[in-house]
Amino acid sequence: MSTTRPADGLRPVDRVAVYDAPGGRPRAWLPSDIRGTPLTVPVVRRESGWVAVLLPSINRTIGWIPPGGWILVPLHDQLLVHRREHRLIWLRDDVVVRSWPVTLGRAETPTPLGRTFILGQSTLPGEVYADTNVFALGAVPDNPSAVPDGLRGAHIGIHTWYHDRTLAQDITDGCIRLTKSGQRQLLRELRPGTEVVVLD
Repeated sequence: MSTTRPADGLRPVDRVAVYDAPGGRPRAWLPSDIRGTPLTVPVVRRESGWVAVLLPSINRTIGWIPPGGWILVPLHDQLLVHRREHRLIWLRDDVVVRSWPVTLGRAETPTPLGRTFILGQSTLPGEVYADTNVFALGAVPDNPSAVPDGLRGAHIGIHTWYHDRTLAQDITDGCIRLTKSGQRQLLRELRPGTEVVVLD
């Protein structure tokens, strides 16, 4: 639940192994890209040359990566989402740039708490997304069985909607909705690896 902004993102040059601890056991692989988008994961700890990163698809979990096979890229932005206030705050270099009211997950599929990050942008069909790309996040629903069949296996996203009448309500399947103008501004400004922290 830390809101300390990661200063760096790790970008694999090729596939790299992820361990459960420095010098521990390998548990998974991180690819260099996901569907053609270079993967950047926030670095949240360092120890003896190893780095701990946030993992995609596993909420609130870090993995350790040994030296070599990756590069670091600077991260300047961060998004904070306050569930009780239904507000998204955009910071750059720890200074507030903008904030927006947001719609969040319903009781059965709440927007997952904790740290995640932007995986990349994608285009979803249908006018409900106001002809605007969405951010796919590293987080997935905490209760996948409560998600409608058509969204099973999908990641939580940040996106706009075809109207703003539900802002400040809890009615999504876990996603974060904001205004069309706000989403388009963030799409122009934010890069993969940007951390998103969801707080109560």
